[in-house]
Amino acid sequence: MADDLDRLLDEVERRLCHRRGGGGGGGSQEQPAAAKEGRSAKVLMSAGSSEEDLDDIIEEICNDSSFAKTPPKLKSNSASLTPERNSVVVQAHGKRCCPVYLGGSLSPSGIGTNISKRACDRLRCTACDFRVSLFNDYVWDQSCDYLFFRNNMPELSKLRAKMIKKKGARAYACQCSWRSIDELTDLQTEQQLRWVCGKHGE
Repeated sequence: MADDLDRLLDEVERRLCHRRGGGGGGGSQEQPAAAKEGRSAKVLMSAGSSEEDLDDIIEEICNDSSFAKTPPKLKSNSASLTPERNSVVVQAHGKRCCPVYLGGSLSPSGIGTNISKRACDRLRCTACDFRVSLFNDYVWDQSCDYLFFRNNMPELSKLRAKMIKKKGARAYACQCSWRSIDELTDLQTEQQLRWVCGKHGE
């Protein structure tokens, strides 16, 4: 931590000397080095008493003209996106389902709302902190238990031992809970499940 603090102080000193000195002669190279040692010791000793000085220094660094004033441009995978489509993508970023729906493989997936009823495909369990995996056209065997999922999630090769093929169904599981769903279902009706929407578009 002391090294990080020294690096920060060196950066502050460099910027202040550059701003105040304006790039003087050959003797000015030695002065900042000597001043650096004295200043870093002084700042370390009086850090609690000179908060205003530190605030002024930080504000001066932030207002430095060498820092870019314009916000960075967003990178896009497709250069042909129109501004309208691009703004829709930005708006959808980080949204959550409300309410959260589970559904079979025939149910549309995405951000679920009261108007647009879609099965959430970004579920996360708050009990085991695992992402909920979903498998289209499968249901879980009746013999599944907690230890099976605890030991085998998220390895599909091990989970297949207790998966049964069923068209239109979807098998959901985390490390502590599992469900087989055939049709669109509001997650609130499944009180024992501790699943939430983990945000879309990440």
